[in-house]
Amino acid sequence: MGKVARRLGVFFIGIPAVAALIVFLPHHNHLALNLLVTVLSSLGAVEFAGMLKIKGFFVRVPEAAVLGSLSPLAMTFIVSFGADGEITRSLFIIGASWLLISGIFCRRDDFSLVLSRLAAGFSVMIYPGLLLSWIITMSTLEHSTIVLLAFILTVMVNDSLAWTAGKLFGKNNRGLFPASPNKSLAGFAGGLASSVLVCVLLALLIPGAFRPDQIPALPSGVLLGLLSGLAVALGDLAESAIKRGCGLKDSGALIPGRGGVLDSTDSVALSAPVFYVLYRFFF
Repeated sequence: MGKVARRLGVFFIGIPAVAALIVFLPHHNHLALNLLVTVLSSLGAVEFAGMLKIKGFFVRVPEAAVLGSLSPLAMTFIVSFGADGEITRSLFIIGASWLLISGIFCRRDDFSLVLSRLAAGFSVMIYPGLLLSWIITMSTLEHSTIVLLAFILTVMVNDSLAWTAGKLFGKNNRGLFPASPNKSLAGFAGGLASSVLVCVLLALLIPGAFRPDQIPALPSGVLLGLLSGLAVALGDLAESAIKRGCGLKDSGALIPGRGGVLDSTDSVALSAPVFYVLYRFFF
């Protein structure tokens, strides 16, 4: 099966599966989705740790898995089980403290790695879990099911239309972004336009969940789609820059046709806080 077929298979199977999870398992403020986000954050942190290792920054795989899950796990406890908000800071303090004190127990010839281990450890605590945890925050909203579906649709339609437009019209306008030379201006414009279209339609057709607060529905939808779509593109490019710095094409091989977990969540991670904040502001 070719890469295109595998990519389409993931799109037509994976996206409906996530949508079904949101629609049919909304219990405890979307606990099922929150746990999925936590698992993906952990796997993404392991992939990120592997990329950092190439450049001499070391953190053990089990540590990366745990550290990467701290932020979404803390948010899940708060959102789904009503835990106190202090748990977020507590888990981060535990993770940070472990990274700091574990250097005490290094062998004499390992002390040169302490700083690289600290840098790698704090990095995997932040990316992608801290950003992805904003998806879990969305589950606290009044119309959480609709908002979560709207967010997934905004990101995935952008990603798919950018890829399609790039394939069809991007032959002569590539190379605009050094971090990802194969990305084209046509793909960027197609993805951005699709996000704007999705958010405008949502704002106009679902007034119950998209009630304008500051400005009317149409410009609110345009701005939500424009800025969220920009975050989608920048998230993808940011991960491309990291991979290029490590000399890698993909972050992993877990997802057929797309590469690793980070390759599929890079756009989601950066756009999640942007979409949430803008939705709260406009609607």
